[in-house]
Amino acid sequence: MSTMQLVAIDVGNTRTHLSAITGMDLAGPTSVSNDDLAAMTEAILAARNSLDEKSPRPVVIASVNDSLADQLASALADQLGEEVYRVGDDLPVPIQEDLAPETMTGVDRLLNACAAYDVLKQACIVVDAGTAVTIDFVDGEGTFHGGAIAPGGRMQLRALHTWTDTLPEIDFAAPDDEPFGRSTSQAMLRGVVHGVQGLVRGLVDRYAIAYGAYPTVVATGGDAELLFRGDELVDRIVPDLTLLGIAVAARHAMAAPAEEGEAG
Repeated sequence: MSTMQLVAIDVGNTRTHLSAITGMDLAGPTSVSNDDLAAMTEAILAARNSLDEKSPRPVVIASVNDSLADQLASALADQLGEEVYRVGDDLPVPIQEDLAPETMTGVDRLLNACAAYDVLKQACIVVDAGTAVTIDFVDGEGTFHGGAIAPGGRMQLRALHTWTDTLPEIDFAAPDDEPFGRSTSQAMLRGVVHGVQGLVRGLVDRYAIAYGAYPTVVATGGDAELLFRGDELVDRIVPDLTLLGIAVAARHAMAAPAEEGEAG
């Protein structure tokens, strides 16, 4: 069997991440603002053209922003003349879940968990630091148990500015090395950055107590480096974990027909 290749697309709330993938190797992952559909489409077509045209080059979308994903899938189908696959609709996420029956878990959380377990093959905690911060637990059998959802750093800073009279609008950044925030902006950054770090630390401890051991902690998302670089709590930072999860889902979908044929 030839090595699987595809274009993986992760449509987020504010940005879309994408990469050409061969096997499990990402080639030039990139990020495009959700405000520019034309640039997004151009980047996806360029990624696809970088792959070997003699083999299948499916385009696979995972999304937490379905209205934009619908527009993108339609534009790509028109230009490619081929079907564009959607994770959840066309490709299931290959992970077991232990959740309340009514729960509608975001596909990004499931793909992150799936990718982390696919590599580690052991219990893990996945922290996704982006528009929101999610802290999720996967047990040693690869079952997703859910976790926690909190506002991300930029959302918190925006809320502080929006819902107060005097707090300024500032960019999300690491605070300086001083022990105290001696300006308003530095005080805000400390509150947000250390608040997220403390939230994650507290939940990791709680999950570890429930599980009976400390799982490996994997961080991903656009703010993972800023928040967790050098943090001894986090074992790995994998910026493009969701894209890798899309590749895992595609690999399982490709393997399923062969396995069914062998069983028959």
